[in-house]
Amino acid sequence: MTNSHTKDPLHGVTLEMILTRLVEQYGWDKLGARIPIQCFRNDPSIKSSLKFLRRTPWARKKVEELYLATERTT
Repeated sequence: MTNSHTKDPLHGVTLEMILTRLVEQYGWDKLGARIPIQCFRNDPSIKSSLKFLRRTPWARKKVEELYLATERTT
């Protein structure tokens, strides 16, 4: 019998949901200060940021880590 529950804290949470929550929490300026990538600093949008994060594993990892840290404190 296999356990159907996963220990992945991001299970069922999309990258778009993560990014939207972080933008609501911090705003683009503070998010760009915490994670210094151009898509957060120069004419930011959810669509362009998602495109970049989906192609850039190290940046996606930073966003996911910030999300997890934020969710633990709220």
